[in-house]
Amino acid sequence: MQKHSKTGTIGILVTIIILTILVIVTNIDISKFSIAEGVTNKLVMPIQNGLTYLKNKIEGNNAFFEDINNLKNENEKIKKENEELKQSLSELGIIKAENKTLRQYANLADQYTSYSTVPAYIIDRDLSNLSSVMVINVGTKQGVKENMPVVAENGVVGHVISATANTAKVIPIIDPSSSISAIMNISRDNIIVKGELGDSSKLRGTYISADADLILNDDVETSGLGGIYPKGLKIGKLTEIIEAQNITEEYVKIEPAVDFTKLETVLVIIK
Repeated sequence: MQKHSKTGTIGILVTIIILTILVIVTNIDISKFSIAEGVTNKLVMPIQNGLTYLKNKIEGNNAFFEDINNLKNENEKIKKENEELKQSLSELGIIKAENKTLRQYANLADQYTSYSTVPAYIIDRDLSNLSSVMVINVGTKQGVKENMPVVAENGVVGHVISATANTAKVIPIIDPSSSISAIMNISRDNIIVKGELGDSSKLRGTYISADADLILNDDVETSGLGGIYPKGLKIGKLTEIIEAQNITEEYVKIEPAVDFTKLETVLVIIK
């Protein structure tokens, strides 16, 4: 009898709890529940969207990093190709320079076929105000000696003043200490040509005879006198006549046939 009494009591309690829950549920204001749900959605949805975005980004990272690696490999490949191209261009430049030098030597040799010559190029210049001496890459081993004339494609450069086994110093005609016995091509008047002090772009012609027939733009050539330069080598062109009260002080200005600012290759006349 006692057991049946306890069971009945538990059943009554369960029934009361169920009825209480039903009352509470039936009295909930659904509109308020909807508002609460909307607020919850507003708070939760951005977080959910953010997590979804991050998830998608993380899933796409593999492709992203693969692209980065591909770009790095492409960049390394391009850099290597650029270096190879630079090397090829450098080698091409050297070959072109060598070919240019060889062509210049060939042209020079063709112009001075009546002489025995040695080709050379300038390896150093004295840039001081007191001298314009040049150094060339040939010397006594190639048969070069003191007082040998040096020429370029357009005319006289100067003469050798000293030589070692593999180099030689050349004093150009534009140096103030240089002096050449010359002759005017048209008038055939003799003059002495010297370097112009303070102006390396001009030469000075002096010791002009009183009855000399000076003509502007007349070519000036070596006369063959003096023991260094053979006859007929072009020195330059008469560009200006400077008159003076004293006829002995009259002189002319001559533009050198050779552009010394761009001079690279020369020939040394051996015989």
